[in-house]
Amino acid sequence: MRFIVSTSILLKQLQAISGASSSSTVLPILENFLFEIKDNVLTISATDLQTSMVTSLPIEAKEEGRVAMPAKILIETLKTLADQPVAFSVDMQTLAIEISAGDGKYKLSGENADDFPKIPVVDNASSVNIPASVLAEAINKTIFAVSNDELRPAMAGVLVQLGEQSTTFVATDAHKLVRYRRTDINAERPTSLILPKKALSLLKSALPTEDVGVTVEYNSTNAFFKFNNIHLICRLVDERYPDYEAVIPQVNPNKLTLDRHTFLNSLRRVVIFANKTTHQVRLKISGSELNISAEDLDFSNEAHERLSCQFEGDDMEIGFNAKFLVEMLTNLDSEEVVLEMSTPNRAGLLLPAISEEHEDILMLVMPVMLNSMS
Repeated sequence: MRFIVSTSILLKQLQAISGASSSSTVLPILENFLFEIKDNVLTISATDLQTSMVTSLPIEAKEEGRVAMPAKILIETLKTLADQPVAFSVDMQTLAIEISAGDGKYKLSGENADDFPKIPVVDNASSVNIPASVLAEAINKTIFAVSNDELRPAMAGVLVQLGEQSTTFVATDAHKLVRYRRTDINAERPTSLILPKKALSLLKSALPTEDVGVTVEYNSTNAFFKFNNIHLICRLVDERYPDYEAVIPQVNPNKLTLDRHTFLNSLRRVVIFANKTTHQVRLKISGSELNISAEDLDFSNEAHERLSCQFEGDDMEIGFNAKFLVEMLTNLDSEEVVLEMSTPNRAGLLLPAISEEHEDILMLVMPVMLNSMS
């Protein structure tokens, strides 16, 4: 099996899918890319059994064939080569691979392609089309709130509720929750899927900057994403997602409106002086003034800042983990944000003061108990 390809083109394709390969000690074949040539098209696959990525590119090839090649050494070699045509020749009996580029020759051994896991194919799938920019936005707005708790697998992914009028993306780790709704994505048949975090991270980095359409196909076990010449296939999280609507407080008479950047920068400074395990900050609101404070009694550190704000409701004090607030404010885009609260022991809701067209975003953060502070 012989073929010629440009180093830069091949490297770009390999880097786009390399995140799906696995450094598995149990199944060493997963540390390889599967190369397949048919009708002058080279198809390359990578998988860790849960998530697979496939890319294809036109090449010059006399013969057809398939072989598994070690991913790491291949990428490292291509990175150091100048942009030039590179020739691969594979002895299909011994699986010895020879790479020739310019004046260099490099030899490595391949693996039997038949040992490479089968990449799932689309069966009985429904589909929806989503612009790449919208999908990237939905991932960015939710992925930071996904749980890392292995004991709660349902929360280790993003819930996607496809509906006839809108589509909702939800992520929570029990301390914070994000509900991101788009009115410009709709499906003929309503359904829910839980997409795993790793697949979404890979998707996020592979999505093109130019706005192409992404075809999303899904059945009861897998989701398939197709854009440009890349396919990403992931196994869905087969769990029941918690009833997230039940934890969103409906009546929040206390509404605090603030400039997002001012609030964010203030929290970033004050949290430096907070306890290193709880990251607790205290928000004390009276009239049109917000006092943000933190202290770390172990080191006698404390910080206080005063911000002007708009506030409707009764004066109150409430404690939050500043790390969560910082993450949420970083992932909102609006100039001003509204923090809606009911009582100091109920969740607070962080919302943009003005929503973008077609999107509705709500972020929820659980309060922390305040220790009595002078």
